Amino acid sequence: MHYRGHKFRHELKYYINYCDYLALRSRLKLLMKPDPNAGINGDYMIRSLYFDDLNDTALYEKAAGVRIRHKYRIRTYNLSDSVIKLERKNKVGGYINKESAALSRETVEALMRNDFGGLDTANILIRDFYMAIRGDGLRPKVIVDYDREAYVCSFSDTRITFDKELRVPMTSNDIFDSAIPAEILVRMPRLIMEVKFNEFLPEHIRGALEFGASERCAISKYVICRLAKNNI
Repeated sequence: MHYRGHKFRHELKYYINYCDYLALRSRLKLLMKPDPNAGINGDYMIRSLYFDDLNDTALYEKAAGVRIRHKYRIRTYNLSDSVIKLERKNKVGGYINKESAALSRETVEALMRNDFGGLDTANILIRDFYMAIRGDGLRPKVIVDYDREAYVCSFSDTRITFDKELRVPMTSNDIFDSAIPAEILVRMPRLIMEVKFNEFLPEHIRGALEFGASERCAISKYVICRLAKNNI
């Protein structure tokens, strides 16, 4: 699917239990490759700092089921500053598109001080982000942490992820602080599985998923963590 010049992908989300996870993982290991970014234990940590405007538009549009929406986040991996991405996740119904741009640690730290001089506004995504900050009051709202195990396949650019121990740091939005106390919101034996693909889900992968993916949900990690942190 294409929308406003961007290619969109299917995104399906499920809550699964630990027993189904073990069975699914054993099958997927025979059909797909592990994410090359994974560590020795097969996981890597994702930390995302989500932004919303003065009216909490991203939060309430998700709750209302608005068909076309987007949200901004800054993402790091394994609590490292070697790769920092500004991302805009666009959603149209059940389809997603993700735009990204690299940021430096210095730029992000300046941003947190409301110093926007280091933003490269020649980049379209960064310029839109800056305009949302200045025009809509976009501000950091919550950090979302979890551990991800991912498998990839070149057919239809298929990607399946298992997200574990979804947690929210309660006392700070400092994305570089590795010692923030965090509350676990989705803990074992429950996990979140996401299935992403382009035009079609390959039949051999679909067959491997049939018995496990039983509880499809409109899961938003951002919403779960915002509600918990702000007691909304």
